[in-house]
Amino acid sequence: MFLEGFHHVAIICSDYSVSKYFYSEILGLEIIAETYRETRSSYKLDLMLPDGGQIELFSFPDSPERVSNPEAQGLRHLAFSVASIPQAVEYLRSRGVGSEPIRVDELTGKKFVFFRDPDGLPLELYEK
Repeated sequence: MFLEGFHHVAIICSDYSVSKYFYSEILGLEIIAETYRETRSSYKLDLMLPDGGQIELFSFPDSPERVSNPEAQGLRHLAFSVASIPQAVEYLRSRGVGSEPIRVDELTGKKFVFFRDPDGLPLELYEK
């Protein structure tokens, strides 16, 4: 196979400072680079997960809201792996981030839970 791994996911946010805080301070992603592109009136923030996967966080003026309910075709959600779902949920709650109830994957027996970023983007935590 020619694919060697996952490199990044790009996310467009509505409020750059709020989303930057959420992804870097609450979720703990490392900031690799932050660039302001004056010609686009846009920020690009490169963030890295411990396994090397990256998120590119963009801000664009007047970008439309994401359609999420009912679920539209396309990317459904972004999932992160964690060692313990209960501990991760407790951590999120301590930082003011709510989540759906913890579920168990009927195919793998692993715990998982959904929560949302500041723009309502569905995010998932999946237990290793």
